[in-house]
Amino acid sequence: MSKRLLLLLLIPFVAYLLTGIAQVRPGERAVVRRFGRVVAQPAPGLWVGLPWGMDRVDRVPVNFIRRAYVGYNPEADDNSFMPAGQYLSGDQNLVNVQAAIDYSVGDGDAVVRYVAQQDRVEPALARAAESLLAEWIARHAVDEVLLTGKIALRSWLAPRLQERIEPYGLGVKVQSVSVIYLAAPDEVKPAFDQVMITQANIHTQENDARQEAFRLQRKAQADENDLLQQADAYAQGRQRLAQAEADAFLTRCEQYRRLKKDNPDILTAIWWAEMGKTLANLKANGQVDILDEHIGADGLDITQFARPKKK
Repeated sequence: MSKRLLLLLLIPFVAYLLTGIAQVRPGERAVVRRFGRVVAQPAPGLWVGLPWGMDRVDRVPVNFIRRAYVGYNPEADDNSFMPAGQYLSGDQNLVNVQAAIDYSVGDGDAVVRYVAQQDRVEPALARAAESLLAEWIARHAVDEVLLTGKIALRSWLAPRLQERIEPYGLGVKVQSVSVIYLAAPDEVKPAFDQVMITQANIHTQENDARQEAFRLQRKAQADENDLLQQADAYAQGRQRLAQAEADAFLTRCEQYRRLKKDNPDILTAIWWAEMGKTLANLKANGQVDILDEHIGADGLDITQFARPKKK
């Protein structure tokens, strides 16, 4: 009977001692607090410490991306004067914004800071993000906020949010921020939607005009290149022709110099030969008439040119 009682007492004691054994899985970091003081940060593997009540082991996935939602909730029934996530733009208009913050726990000492303050991590992120959202929206007109806010806030908000929470020592790193919902209040949403459609059409027409201008510019450049190539080819052709004529002229001059040594009157003969060709071409075209047949013993009889008048 005493052995059975001893066994019954020993089993709970062993089970209590086993609470000091913890398995840290890959991708996790553990923080061991003994009587509230951090005593170890074991890596993945088996950890053996003191049992529950003396040691507390918090295992934190460091490769896990957490998400916190900030701002307006379109599914909530909030009839307050200015519900959460409603901000005032630079031109005194209201917009509703909901953002999603993706964050992860850091490594090393950041895990200890996260374990110590994990209950206030998301509230602190929400307050910091809301103040930054209000700051950015207050700097822009409502049309710009509705038109570009989802893209602009994505790159603007994340680094500034990380800077804003650094003094809090939360042990987390902001990975990205995305805008889930961005719209005007329901009372004026149809009017703003119509404005957005009109502005989108304007931007579409502007883009079409820029593309058409770019096309015309490229066509003008192509035409310019063609004209330059044609002009260059024409200039080269004229240059070659002029060079050929100059070479021919120089060749004839050289021939003339050689012939003049043997015949001093060669230039006169050449001149009459060329004039004969010219006059023959003119006569063939009816532009001149040879007067040799009108030359008599007393010279050229010009009276023979007078034509009788028709009666």
